[in-house]
Amino acid sequence: MKYICSICGYVYDEDREDTPFSDLSDSWVCPVCGATKVAFTPEQKPETVKSPKKSFIIEDDMKKLSAGELSALCSNLARGCEKQYKPEESALFQKIADYFAAATPPVENGEMSLLADLMQRDLNEGYPALRSAAVEDSDRGTQRICVWGEKVTNMLNTLMQRWAAEGDAFLHNTEVWVCSVCGFVYIGDKAPELCPVCKVPTWKFEKIERRASA
Repeated sequence: MKYICSICGYVYDEDREDTPFSDLSDSWVCPVCGATKVAFTPEQKPETVKSPKKSFIIEDDMKKLSAGELSALCSNLARGCEKQYKPEESALFQKIADYFAAATPPVENGEMSLLADLMQRDLNEGYPALRSAAVEDSDRGTQRICVWGEKVTNMLNTLMQRWAAEGDAFLHNTEVWVCSVCGFVYIGDKAPELCPVCKVPTWKFEKIERRASA
């Protein structure tokens, strides 16, 4: 039986390994991206792919975004311009993102369980709806965003579970790295040579500096 990492695609082949996948300890992680066992799924036999029905609905009324949402939106636009080799536009969007970030009030009810529920809702509802609309419109760019976004969200979900189980020891004597292109988060002494999600080289990773101890 083979089990595939939903984040980086690593294949755990029980026929080649000494230990059945079900017997691996709960602390075992993917040797490529560091995802936990919950990110792995049994290999499925190929099936005929049917065109999904369009289920993504756009409301007539524009949604009023919060300062935090505007900051995230502009930050993503800055990254997009950077990838398109438009440094001036990228710098302007980042300046706007920083402005809204400074105006963002502290998060109320920012419990981990709430964040986990929101991420699960994205995985169960948000991404499938967006992917369905993108396939219907033959929008390959948005389809790629869905693939990357789902993998990054899955990775964040597994990291939250590890932190919940291990506490502060989870990040003891190690570093946190974030891919500046897709947002993939990696825990380790050094950033990976290639991003497991978008395949950019190691120099595209940024190390997250820790807050000084009080």
